[in-house]
Amino acid sequence: MLREPTYMERDADRSGVRDQSSDKATDRRRSLRPLKRLVPYLLPYRWHVAGALLALTVSSATVLGIGWGVRVLVDEGFGQGDAALLDNALLVLLAVIVLMALSSYGRFYLVSWVGERVIADMRAAVFRHVVRLHPGFYETNKPAELVSRLTADTTVLQVVVGSTVSIFLRNALMFLGGTALLLFTSPKLTGLVALVVPIVIVPIVVFGARVRRLSRASQDRIAGVAGSIDETLGGIRTVQAFGHERLEESRFVDRVEDAFQTALKRVGMRALMTAVVILIVFGAVGIILWIGGHDVLAGRISGGELSAFVFYAVVVAASTGALSEVIGDIQRAAGATERLFDLMEEEPEIRAPAEPAALPEPPEGAIAFENVTFRYPSRPAETALNDLSLTVTKGEAVALVGPSGAGKSTVFQLLLRFYDPASGTIRLDGVDLRAADPAEIRGRIGIVPQDPIIFSADAAENIRYGRPDASDSEVRAAAEAAHALEFIEALPEGFRTFLGERGVRLSGGQRQRIAIARAILRNPAVLLLDEATSALDAESERVVQQAIHALMRDRTTLVIAHRLATVQHVGRIVVLDKGRLVAAGTHQDLIRQGGLYARLAALQFDLPKEGPQRPALVGE
Repeated sequence: MLREPTYMERDADRSGVRDQSSDKATDRRRSLRPLKRLVPYLLPYRWHVAGALLALTVSSATVLGIGWGVRVLVDEGFGQGDAALLDNALLVLLAVIVLMALSSYGRFYLVSWVGERVIADMRAAVFRHVVRLHPGFYETNKPAELVSRLTADTTVLQVVVGSTVSIFLRNALMFLGGTALLLFTSPKLTGLVALVVPIVIVPIVVFGARVRRLSRASQDRIAGVAGSIDETLGGIRTVQAFGHERLEESRFVDRVEDAFQTALKRVGMRALMTAVVILIVFGAVGIILWIGGHDVLAGRISGGELSAFVFYAVVVAASTGALSEVIGDIQRAAGATERLFDLMEEEPEIRAPAEPAALPEPPEGAIAFENVTFRYPSRPAETALNDLSLTVTKGEAVALVGPSGAGKSTVFQLLLRFYDPASGTIRLDGVDLRAADPAEIRGRIGIVPQDPIIFSADAAENIRYGRPDASDSEVRAAAEAAHALEFIEALPEGFRTFLGERGVRLSGGQRQRIAIARAILRNPAVLLLDEATSALDAESERVVQQAIHALMRDRTTLVIAHRLATVQHVGRIVVLDKGRLVAAGTHQDLIRQGGLYARLAALQFDLPKEGPQRPALVGE
């Protein structure tokens, strides 16, 4: 079956995993440019960055200063047999070492601080963005893969910004400073060094592009592993109930092995790049030393100058080797940055207009669907609602019934403005939802879903999710109204009891009552009930129905009903089928009319079947 590719799959295609020539060209063209997008996150901490750069410059200068000291010591100390100069040189060396240690401390601390701070800000910014993306985005993108972007990619950036960039800059300064001092010490030998530089750059550029491409591929595989863990552990009871532990283990091992093989290719390519660079650099140093030794013997340079040149050559060579190692990390960070900002560039389809229309005060809860047609983004060929018109007046209770796929849940999704209709208009209190602020719309609506979400927090915090500023007494009153007080107080720490991941410590009925208490605390103008008592036993259902009836009083209520017994006494029942409104009326009216509702009722209440017979619909 065809489906739309996920964000990660689209990103994997862009990453060059398929090794197409166009992807290679894209990687080379983009290079390290994505890292420029980190600049706005660095600007607020410009003084910390300036301090780190100052400390970095001082620490690099002290290393280079040692070479000059070696030259003076050899030519004037050893050459002239001056013991006092040797003593003074030791004192100067110790002072330089202390300065080097202090500046290195400042560099390490400030750079690490900036790295931690910037990545914390980035994580917050990315999360702030993705949590506001429309639900349609999550139809085609796995949340677990997005979690990987927030963790794996930002961790890569944390290492680079908080460490690798410092190492890169320090070695770049030492390379430039060492090269300048090499030129000052012996232009002839430096010319030989200059011939080696292009030879060193070639493998860095060639292998570096491959390392970056493989790094992105490796990050994709790691994201797949994270998604597999989340999916399997999230449905662990189903996995164990069907005895699929070995199957899931096999699938997971395959994903891990795939990630390992991709990472191995990246490591191998990076190791090869490092080895080639070191071979070229240090081979060249050996040849240059041989030539310099002959110059000393011929009297063209002094022993001190050769010693200083050797020191600077080693510094330059070491810096070049270090740069060849960290460039892979920086390229990997460029890939991570690109992926994060690709995610940040996803535009939410549902957003507040520049000048949102104000909803009337006080809230009334009047609802109107006017010729609404809608298709889900993940199923564009299927019409979820087809020219639906429905009006619900203030304080009215309306039940939505029909077979699976009739469009009942879609009505809720559109009313909450998780999506906008393809055509038609939806109004709340007379205001077109597209003209209002989605946050203000949702602030007037309370929902009790069929499968309630319980967060990894205590009972009080889960109920307070309905209204975060509620007092403890209001939370307790809401729990009591939902008939949840008794079981909550029986928990080990009462309202402060941690309810487990997704409420695993509660029964289905208890989770439902927590959700009802949450809606009661919210005190909304519009109440949406998605078969809110489906998970309750007969006794619990009776008391919770009492709480729901009290909650529904003087409040506009839409009820999705699969069990018709729960809505027999609702003032108006709307029958949906294939996204269309096919009938409306009271329970008795609809029974008399025959049609779809009468057939559903006959199946559930064992009533005489009226009208022409047909096979039962799926979900009936």
